[in-house]
Amino acid sequence: MTEQLIADAASPGQPPARAGGRRARHPILSTLGRRTLYAVATLVVVSILIFLATSALPGDVADIVLGRGASPERLAALQHQLGLDQPLVVRYLGWLGGVLRGDLGNSAVALAQSAPDPSISSMIGGPLLNSVVLATIAMLLLIPLSLGLGVYSATHEGRPADQISSYVWLVFGCLPEFVLGTLLIVVFSRQLGLFPPIALLRPGQSPLANLPGLVLPVLTLLGVAVAFAARQVRAAMAVTLRQDYVLMGRLNGLPERMVRRRYALRNALASTVQTYAQAVQYLFGGVIVVEALFAYPGIGTLLVQSVTRRDTPTVAGIALILAAAYIAINIIADVLVVFLVPKLRTGAHR
Repeated sequence: MTEQLIADAASPGQPPARAGGRRARHPILSTLGRRTLYAVATLVVVSILIFLATSALPGDVADIVLGRGASPERLAALQHQLGLDQPLVVRYLGWLGGVLRGDLGNSAVALAQSAPDPSISSMIGGPLLNSVVLATIAMLLLIPLSLGLGVYSATHEGRPADQISSYVWLVFGCLPEFVLGTLLIVVFSRQLGLFPPIALLRPGQSPLANLPGLVLPVLTLLGVAVAFAARQVRAAMAVTLRQDYVLMGRLNGLPERMVRRRYALRNALASTVQTYAQAVQYLFGGVIVVEALFAYPGIGTLLVQSVTRRDTPTVAGIALILAAAYIAINIIADVLVVFLVPKLRTGAHR
């Protein structure tokens, strides 16, 4: 979104003309429809790449389950049972057909071990819920923290508070999750003894039943995400505060708080929606590292275990869910931009 478009949003525009006398569609519905079509096409391409990548993993689940001492006959029988002896195209079409019906298939490891319920949907339900809870808590804290810090720094541009905060954000933004998480464990768990170093849950237990165990994983997720989002909010807000319509509001005698909230903040938010979309995507992707570090029983932990056991159907199912979540976040961000920019809502810009 260009700065001119964001600036135009502060002043009312002329009613949009209707080309050829035809009735214009609602811009939000139009954006949602286009993005949904793109999402479907993207998911098809992503599904192909996911299936090819998981199929390219060295070895297969039959080798892992039976071990190196298995006879060729037993190995071939199990591969046939799991469908691993079929051509790659046939396996992909069968998997895709199940996905379109809402069936992610069965876990190869569970099938090989004759588990009572080998379906991937039942296997990932609990871990997925745990990951959503963890990422949602981090997201609810991310938005107000980064927004408040970014706006405060922009309104104190060039002052010591702005310079110090910018340096701190740069440091935190450069730290990988496992480094930051390890530092938090050393300080808050081993040295101070305030929080447990791992976030174990009993089977079926809600993550909210162990709130102290969520503190360090949430802080680890927030470290990089807040630093990234706050820097972007500060940059957008600083640019917006120098726009002519903001200066005009001040010259008209409006209180500074009203000028910032009514003219500056709204337009700065429109240019940072994609920033928050990227930050939220990071939260859902970063849980993989964080869950492994803190032994949190989420979707990331299950993904790592499935890759280790070469359980390709489960890996493909989890990867497809994460890809769908990424695409959904982008669609929501695009719709929010249309909602925040008045001229996009009225259809003046297409």
